[in-house]
Amino acid sequence: MTAPLDVSGSASEAQPEVVLTGAGQAVQGRSLTGIAWMRLRRDKVALTGGITVLLLVLVAVFATPIIALFGHPPLEFHQDMIDSSTLLPKGDFGGMGSEYLLGVEPVNGRDIFSRIVAGAGISLLIGFLATLVSVLIGTVMGVVAGYFGGWVDQVIGRLMDVFLAFPLLVFAIALAGVVPDKGFGLEGNGLRIAMLIFIIGFFSWPSIGRIVRGQTLSLREREFVDAARSLGARNGYILFREILPNLIAPILVYATLLIPANILFEAALSFLGVGINPPTPTWGGMLSEAVRFYTLPHFVIFPGLAIFVTVLAFNLFGDGLRDAFDPRAH
Repeated sequence: MTAPLDVSGSASEAQPEVVLTGAGQAVQGRSLTGIAWMRLRRDKVALTGGITVLLLVLVAVFATPIIALFGHPPLEFHQDMIDSSTLLPKGDFGGMGSEYLLGVEPVNGRDIFSRIVAGAGISLLIGFLATLVSVLIGTVMGVVAGYFGGWVDQVIGRLMDVFLAFPLLVFAIALAGVVPDKGFGLEGNGLRIAMLIFIIGFFSWPSIGRIVRGQTLSLREREFVDAARSLGARNGYILFREILPNLIAPILVYATLLIPANILFEAALSFLGVGINPPTPTWGGMLSEAVRFYTLPHFVIFPGLAIFVTVLAFNLFGDGLRDAFDPRAH
């Protein structure tokens, strides 16, 4: 029979320096926002879209000093740049040069660069505010439908179906034709902008409302909601303190994806002549005027490129946000 090994206490006991190795290092937990930001930083395409969106916003905010430094007033005519016989810009490429970076418009000689920069503010303003209206209405309707269910869900669901089936473009064209020059304390383009924000925002809420409803249906069955109910919490407390904070991420993601759609809709209305009144510069209005001068490609390309880059940047950034906040995507 083999005798047991004689293991000394010093050998059998763990050394203090081994146990305490790394004990001085703080272990930090990661929030959902921190994890999402880490994922977003790894997505170079989404970051590129986000940086482009930020630059577009800065251009819109500082449009006046940018135009003063690099262009001319967007409503100012420059007949000296127009050939009186053809009414086309003088020089190559539509008059592009150091003084007119993107050339000038036919007939009147207005600076295309200045008009594109000035039009960015209107497009982004309508896009952001219309999205805000849609998010507010869609969030309220979606949360109420998803949380209470039953006949409330049925009524709101059918209302969403009606709004989604509504011919929005036809309605916008008809309404724009009967809007007076003054009303509600506004006049001119101020009233037009308010009308476009209302039309686009009010009729676009069902898309985000359905998303919020689906998320609410899932959240109301979670353990923390049941715990709040068992403690006697009322419906208002559960909605605003338990459910809504967990909806911020999906709402932010889909709002980012809704902004480019609203920008495109505003451009389409301006292209059809029922948007902002000329001569105020808008990207859609510039495209509408450029149709007559198909022999000057730069007149069409630059406003079209502005719309394309804006919509693409928002979509790339929105897709990146969706992937960052969705743990199933990784």
